Amino acid sequence: MPPSGGLRGLLYRISGGALNLGPSEQDRQAELLEKQIARRLEGNWNTAFLSLKGGIGKTSTTVGVGLTLAELRPEPPCAIDANPDAGDLVERALGEGSYESERRRSITALLRDFDSVHTRADLLRYLHQAGSLHLLAGEQDPELSDSLTAEDYRRVHALVARHFAVTLTDCGTGVSRPAMRGILEDADNIVVVAGYAVSGAKRARDTLRWLSAHGYDRLARSAIVVVTDKDGVSARVDRAAIEAALSGMCRALVTVPHDRSMADGDLVALDRLRPATRQAYREIAAAIVSGYQR
Repeated sequence: MPPSGGLRGLLYRISGGALNLGPSEQDRQAELLEKQIARRLEGNWNTAFLSLKGGIGKTSTTVGVGLTLAELRPEPPCAIDANPDAGDLVERALGEGSYESERRRSITALLRDFDSVHTRADLLRYLHQAGSLHLLAGEQDPELSDSLTAEDYRRVHALVARHFAVTLTDCGTGVSRPAMRGILEDADNIVVVAGYAVSGAKRARDTLRWLSAHGYDRLARSAIVVVTDKDGVSARVDRAAIEAALSGMCRALVTVPHDRSMADGDLVALDRLRPATRQAYREIAAAIVSGYQR
């Protein structure tokens, strides 16, 4: 296997392939990560993205991880916007302009026509698409969104799971509203997103404790905690204290660095991200897929 970068890659290229020192340790780790993400899955799987506070990058993390799974897995994933507060999952994946003319395609429209949706082709009429990532938009009318029940989400998940092996659910803030019961009971694992501060780590810890105390201990024990450096504050906080607050409470801890290409409301596109951000999304994706065990 030829090296892909660094000094080894340079020597390989300038020698016309005659000098091949093989892949570096970084190349080998990258290949291993890609194999973990792309591993064959039996059945269907669902991951819920949670946070106790808005504006910390939960939706951009959902989109970034969804696009990463779509890029590296053999079958496309589907992401569902389950945020009752006018979620912007589809806007972050497509751009606001592209989504404006297609707002009629949403989770409430799917539920309205549920009994007439039988095939994959039927379902695709209600989905949006960013590359290979399929997306089901949330309801923008708060009254309609608040009316969705736990059973509504179960029905939607069951329908999507018949046609997609991996589903990502972008939830609203908090975990205690009644509709969350349907989402959590259908989840195989969860990603808890927190801000880069000791208070953010404590919120993530409190989320895991709440889950353990309310019958979701399996989700808490296998949780992936994502700490987002959304506003570039990592240099001004006690990183050791953040890690200590979460130590032993989750299966994996991944930091997503500050990335100016993802300012509030901006389109999330893999080719615009910093290499470190793309690497973080790959680590999250690999942790998600490795946790798909029954």
